[in-house]
Amino acid sequence: MLTLYYSEKSCSFAPHILLYDTGADFVAKRIDFDTGEQNSQGYLSVNPKGRVPALMTPDGILTENPAILLYIAQMYPEKQLAPKEPFALAKAQSFNMYIASTVHVGHAHKIRGSRWADDKTAHVSMADKVAQNMGSYAKVIEEHYFVGPWVLGEQYSMCDPYLALVTRWLRPDGVMLDNFPKLKAHDVLMRTRSSMQSTLPIYP
Repeated sequence: MLTLYYSEKSCSFAPHILLYDTGADFVAKRIDFDTGEQNSQGYLSVNPKGRVPALMTPDGILTENPAILLYIAQMYPEKQLAPKEPFALAKAQSFNMYIASTVHVGHAHKIRGSRWADDKTAHVSMADKVAQNMGSYAKVIEEHYFVGPWVLGEQYSMCDPYLALVTRWLRPDGVMLDNFPKLKAHDVLMRTRSSMQSTLPIYP
């Protein structure tokens, strides 16, 4: 049995979709960020970083989306959610890590400026850069990562729910999805999948 710790305002959206893709037997436990539950002793015993997602597995707890997505994919090899060939897998991980290390950080500057500066005027300056930065990241994905119709090509993979998370961020971050036809087409395609349809109501 797997347990996914999630918040509806977080990047747990991506592994939530992937778990539905696999048909895995899992429990989803909501962590209420509005009440500060992520900093409670109970949750810190699960993830000392006080963030989501976290995935409880029979072998222990995993955190960080690239690790969680890869674990889920490799636990269900029959679903072909991760490449088997080493270079292809490394390319998939390169995409997922770009989202984790660059895109997510850029998005977080809009609402999490206090992580990087105490000066509130600096928070405003950070937020003002979000649309520009997120637009540049979308361009990199559109032109250099995305193959089509899925991220890696003809085969749907663990990368696609992660991209679905990014396209969810783009509009509210001030980026016009119409400027990125491949990403827009991917968004439309993702919304036809039952896994995405099951996840969306949980993350309004």
